[in-house]
Amino acid sequence: MCLTTLYLDMNAYFASVEQQEQPALRGRPVGIVAVDTDTTCCIAASYEAKAFGVRTGTGVREARKRCPDLRIVIARPVVYVRYHHAIIEAVAQCLPVAEVHSIDEVSCRLLGAEREPARAALLGRQIKDSIYRCVGAQLRCSIGVAPNRFLAKVAAEMHKPDGLTIIRRADLPSALDALQLDDLPGIGKRMLERLHRRQIRSVRQLCALSKTQLEDIWESIVGRVWWHWLRGDDVADAATCRRTVGHSHVLPPARRNEAGARAVMVRMIHKAAFRLRRLDYWARHMRIDVHYLHRPSWRQRAGLGLCQDTLTMLEVFDSMWACRPPGPPFKLAVTLDDLVPGTSATLPLFTGERRRIQLSRAMDRLNLRYGPHTVYFAGMHGAQDSAPTRISFTNIPDADFQA
Repeated sequence: MCLTTLYLDMNAYFASVEQQEQPALRGRPVGIVAVDTDTTCCIAASYEAKAFGVRTGTGVREARKRCPDLRIVIARPVVYVRYHHAIIEAVAQCLPVAEVHSIDEVSCRLLGAEREPARAALLGRQIKDSIYRCVGAQLRCSIGVAPNRFLAKVAAEMHKPDGLTIIRRADLPSALDALQLDDLPGIGKRMLERLHRRQIRSVRQLCALSKTQLEDIWESIVGRVWWHWLRGDDVADAATCRRTVGHSHVLPPARRNEAGARAVMVRMIHKAAFRLRRLDYWARHMRIDVHYLHRPSWRQRAGLGLCQDTLTMLEVFDSMWACRPPGPPFKLAVTLDDLVPGTSATLPLFTGERRRIQLSRAMDRLNLRYGPHTVYFAGMHGAQDSAPTRISFTNIPDADFQA
């Protein structure tokens, strides 16, 4: 009765949705890209493409070399969000969804008899069948069941595609022995290097460390949380707070010029400011990055005071943009950082500043009601459809979302 969490991870989600939507793509290698250019990379790949070594992050040119029959498909965030909500409904027919972790991952809490391994496995199979019937036969998922959410996510990753894996407390730590350290969620390149410096090179070694040793490696109480997770204890995540809001975009060849690049930057600032307000944060700084094909990249960061309105950000951007090196850029990024939650922000005192915020929020309401780009500042005119909306891993739009 130690199982608490069922974790669902959709397999090759974006590519699978496209294969469901477009029968001609079924059974074929598919690469999903954000923009139609060979200088970009795949943001997702079907399992047929993965068999040729095409992965998330593989450049399009390299992907075509590895898989000459690769079908390149432009990402359609609106469609993926619609399928996401359909999947949530299909899962909820079998088990209430406790938390949405990303566009393709959710978890459910198990209660009472559901915590028995046989019953949990049955629920997993019922969820798979519900998605198959209600959403589409091309949509496969891997499901993990474990004593806590961390291990349930690990279990879901262990057998793909279409796996169903149960890790019981009695199976630990041997159930994790076959994994590499960076198979564990939360161990990226830097943490892996830190572990290697401590001569920790296997999951078994990691599991054998004490709470104090893990706190020392993580340099925070997060290490203590990991100690409990690895032993199957059901403890909450360490508290986190958002640090940045931003967007980046690889420019299509037609916009790799002064006017085109500037319009796309203005469009991304509109998007970032909108997200900032929806999340109820205020930004103290803005950073812009400009990447060139044949010269070093350029970056500048400027203060915003305590800002939430689009107009102020655009004025600061104008002064920054005037300082950039000349030449056609191929990739742009804007980042709002040094964020302050709305509950902790001291709101502007001056009437002019308050009116700017009121203007931005009025524009938000109009765009939400009548569709994106109903009203916008003139600087992005002609670039409304550029820098299409990407799907945040932690903030899924509503079902009526538009790009």
